[in-house]
Amino acid sequence: MPSTWTHNYYHLVFGTKHREPWIDQQLEERLFPFLGGIIKDLGGTPYAINGFVEHVHIVLRYPSDLSNSDLARHTKARSSKWIHETFPRLSRFAWQEGYGGFTVSKSVLPKVVRYVENQKEHHRKVSYVDEFMSILKRHGTDASEAEVFR
Repeated sequence: MPSTWTHNYYHLVFGTKHREPWIDQQLEERLFPFLGGIIKDLGGTPYAINGFVEHVHIVLRYPSDLSNSDLARHTKARSSKWIHETFPRLSRFAWQEGYGGFTVSKSVLPKVVRYVENQKEHHRKVSYVDEFMSILKRHGTDASEAEVFR
C-alpha cells in the first residue's frame, strides 16, 4: 500500500504551572483559537478546545508521522511563546511540565467532544485535580495525586 491511512484521535490535557489561574476570559478568547491553529499547522484537526482557569483540554485528530510527545511539546511551547509575546502582563505564565494524553475511539469521539465543550459547567462541581485523577483512573493509570501534581 503506497499511502498511510490513520485515524488517530486524542484527548490532550495540560495545566498551568502550579495550577495558577492564568486563563481568564480575555486570554481564553484568543488562546483557544490559537491552540487550534497550532494543531492545524501540525497537520491535525481540532474537534474541541476548552478548559478552565488553570488547564486546557484539546480533542483532536493528528497525523501518523507526529508523535504524542511532539504534539504536546509543540502545542505547549508555541502557545506559551505566543502568550508571552501577546500578553506582556503574563510574563510569568508557564504550562506544567507534563501532560495527559489519551487515545479516543471514534465511537466515543462525540461523547469526549461534548465533555470538553461542557468544561465550564463541569468545573462548577469538580476541581481540575479531581477531574484529572478521575480521567487517569478511567484509563487505568495507577498514580497518586502526589506523583501527578508535584
